[in-house]
Amino acid sequence: MFPFPKRNAFPNAIAQRCAGDVLTRLRHKYAPYYHTFAAQKGTRVTLDGRELVMLSSNDYLGLACHPKVIEAGRRALGTWGASTTGARLSNGSRACHSELEERLAAFLGKEACHVCSAGYLACMSAIQPFVEKGDLIFADKNCHSSLWAGIGLAPARAERFAHNNPDALAESLSFEKQGTPKMIVMEGVYSMEGHIAPLPEILRVCENQNCFFVLDDAHGLGVLGKQGRGTAAHFGVTDKVDVLCGSFSKALASTGGFVAGSRDVVEYLRTHSKQTIFSAALSPVQAACAMAALDVLQTEPEHLQRLWENTRRYRQLLDGLKLDTWGSETPAVPIVLGVKERVYSFWQKLIRHGVFTVMSIAPAVPPGKDLIRTAISAAHTDADFEIIATAFTAAARSW
Repeated sequence: MFPFPKRNAFPNAIAQRCAGDVLTRLRHKYAPYYHTFAAQKGTRVTLDGRELVMLSSNDYLGLACHPKVIEAGRRALGTWGASTTGARLSNGSRACHSELEERLAAFLGKEACHVCSAGYLACMSAIQPFVEKGDLIFADKNCHSSLWAGIGLAPARAERFAHNNPDALAESLSFEKQGTPKMIVMEGVYSMEGHIAPLPEILRVCENQNCFFVLDDAHGLGVLGKQGRGTAAHFGVTDKVDVLCGSFSKALASTGGFVAGSRDVVEYLRTHSKQTIFSAALSPVQAACAMAALDVLQTEPEHLQRLWENTRRYRQLLDGLKLDTWGSETPAVPIVLGVKERVYSFWQKLIRHGVFTVMSIAPAVPPGKDLIRTAISAAHTDADFEIIATAFTAAARSW
């Protein structure tokens, strides 16, 4: 146990609050967050001297350790060095950024694209610069924190509508003037729930409503659509989505983010987005890795095929154990247990049997939906699945 310092040991109340919270966290040896892995090899990680199967990574296609991706990063490091040391607006732009933007825009079916140093920044910048006072924002209530952060910075009034519910959106729109500029904000694939957005139905509701449509497809890119072109392509509605944004840290096995749309939209973003103007440029190494992963995605379709084969295999296992997967339709698969104490116990048992997952409890998820967040990768092997099956069977039986 850590002795709590005397009150007068802190210079102010905020410092005391922070220190108290840190000490509380340190008392819990098996806290479920901020683990540090000593090593990683494919789908295996080393934690506290034990090798575990990673079952919560967003490396959907298993490309983080692909030889072509690693080699691309090495070449970029030798060519460009470790950092751009500046923002894109000033001295940070490199030829690798422009090439990645052109190739990604073409892949997504958009005129232009802007890449930045984080997916969180990309999602914020996909919202904040485009709305003005008097506009309206309608967002799915289960949208990611990055989207809500962008909404929070915008001067427009924001309304939430029920998750994946076109009727709820229609009702909200019915109270507003048709001519008022509106922004609709959704995700293509919701990473906690594994749900796919019903884009055709949502877009039909938005017809003649003067709506600008923003879609965060971080978890749809590389997973849905022809060659993994994403959720909009999956439904054939790419031309009706004004802005596509997302992250490279999922299927594209890198870090950073992107915003894609018409050329006018992207140029407007570059001159009006604080997140873009004042953030350092994406590392050339990460740009090169994302570009190599994009190449692999298009030239080696077996990764996407194996991802869905593994997803079906995993879902069959969970269904057989009668675990609640919240109707997940994608490789992002939650195990809903409903109470945080059950989630913690289940999480511990999985680790004990060799599987690493992530806990998600309220308010990160709705009350009563406390869950274990898991994600399948194309890289998971038969040996991995044997460990996964043993661990989940043991955890489910004890629960």
